[in-house]
Amino acid sequence: MFRSSIGCAVVLALVGGLFFASGAMAQAPWVAPAAEKAKKNPLPADKKIVEQGEKVAKVNCVSCHGASGKGDGVAAAALNPKPADWTSSRVQSESDGELFWKISNGRGPMPPWKHLPENDRWAVIRYIRSLKK
Repeated sequence: MFRSSIGCAVVLALVGGLFFASGAMAQAPWVAPAAEKAKKNPLPADKKIVEQGEKVAKVNCVSCHGASGKGDGVAAAALNPKPADWTSSRVQSESDGELFWKISNGRGPMPPWKHLPENDRWAVIRYIRSLKK
């Protein structure tokens, strides 16, 4: 009994340490590799693509980023770091390639979205651009 209690304590300490470390790492600047930053969005910035991106965002992103992309979705309160405000100058100043890389790879509480078709990820970026203040 005593031995299994120690084993449980060790496992809990390791899991807690990993959780804390991943949270600490998520606080560091999130910078895409230069080659990824340079990538250009292959989709036109037309109404149809923006609407496609909005549909994808409403299904996959709204719980964290909110209905208007301000990072105020219902799940945002429990996340650290907080979801990005897509309308902010910080997000709007990032290149399409950088946003594509971040959406694709995720970090911390932001999951990777590589399972979404590339065109959907690029369309989300066109939608994000439409939210510029």
